Amino acid sequence: MTRRCVSVVGGGLAGSEAAWQLAELGYGVRLFEMRPGHSTPAHETGDLAEVVCTNSFKSEALDTSHGILKAEMRRLGCLLLTIADGCRVPAGSALAVDRRQFSAEVTRRVSSHPRIELCHEEVRSIPDGPTIIATGPLTSDALSDSIRGLLGDESLAFFDAIAPIISRESIDEDVTFSAARYDKGGADYLNCPLDRDAYEAFIDALVAAEVHDGHEWDQVPYFEACLPIEVMADRGRETLRHGPMRPVGLRDPRDGRQHYAVVQLRMEDRAGQMWNLVGCQTRMKIGEQLKVFRMIPGLEQAEFLRFGSIHRNSYLNFPARLTAHGAIEGRDSLLFAGQLTGVEGYTESIASGLMAALNLDRILDGELPVIPPPTTMIGGLHRYLREADPNHFQPMNANFGLLDPLPERVKGRRKERRAALGRRAIEHIEDWWTEFGPREVRS
Repeated sequence: MTRRCVSVVGGGLAGSEAAWQLAELGYGVRLFEMRPGHSTPAHETGDLAEVVCTNSFKSEALDTSHGILKAEMRRLGCLLLTIADGCRVPAGSALAVDRRQFSAEVTRRVSSHPRIELCHEEVRSIPDGPTIIATGPLTSDALSDSIRGLLGDESLAFFDAIAPIISRESIDEDVTFSAARYDKGGADYLNCPLDRDAYEAFIDALVAAEVHDGHEWDQVPYFEACLPIEVMADRGRETLRHGPMRPVGLRDPRDGRQHYAVVQLRMEDRAGQMWNLVGCQTRMKIGEQLKVFRMIPGLEQAEFLRFGSIHRNSYLNFPARLTAHGAIEGRDSLLFAGQLTGVEGYTESIASGLMAALNLDRILDGELPVIPPPTTMIGGLHRYLREADPNHFQPMNANFGLLDPLPERVKGRRKERRAALGRRAIEHIEDWWTEFGPREVRS
């Protein structure tokens, strides 16, 4: 028997996960997605859960923050991670997907659920009744105006950049070598080696390159984890060599040496025909991208399947305007989820949608909303959202700084300490889920 109807606005990662979880709990769900009729500067299709910036969901290792987060989400029954597993492409210890296959499968699974009605239409104002708003950083102007009117102030904003994708057949594999950093996973990345002279010339070209005019983004900050490569280069000549172009942990199997700098290429599709320039997100003009990126050894004849670009991302001032579980004070059954709340990253957005669905179910059942403890990555991320300084609030990825410290010092290197934090997080999410997870799926 279907329970009462709820609305989910936004068919991205958070909205798709929230809609599925609510449907599994027995609710009739109207999932609204404005694409393809009303597109955005970053999306290319009308599919649900389209990933636009990178095809990587980051590491699965349990001594990393994103590995811990994924383990917690899997324990909570996350649908999208299950789908991602089935669309995996080689990426060492990271979970990377064939992005088109992933979005198509999410669309198929969600739209075919008997309790989900997929509505391809723009929602211009906040719906009445129980609702999750998960429209992401590219919320339409009309809905943004409705949200601002309800919250009573302007939302904050930052700018996000995406990296180019090139054709495999245009890469000179006599120059590149296959390896993963520290040999984690398989030799899944193609690596373009640069000596000192090539690196210095590349930096000179980046700093001198013509970029799209700043306009708004000269006054609004970038998200630090996704800086345009030319912005990083302008911060110092060694910045890239200690960031995305760092050679540490990458030995050339042909002679065993470590190069001065390395540009990594990550597989985009399961057939291995499309490759992403890792860390090369940019706001350079197209002609400049052709000139500058073809300076990278092995990419002299690169065929660009997608150029890098920059787009505006918006997010709400969560600690100033929302409750601990992401609702508006006085209207507990109107929740916000995903990147719109100030979480940053694919897995973080999915986790936010999952938690919003679980708490909306509790609220509609007359129970108090709950958040996992801050010894878990999900709990630590939600604590940051509600306790951050409203005057300086910025989006946040999963990281170890979010977790409560261990009560006792762990001997050994940082890796061992982080592994101990991971073991504790998984134990605590298990205990929390046993106490607060839905007792059964309503049929």
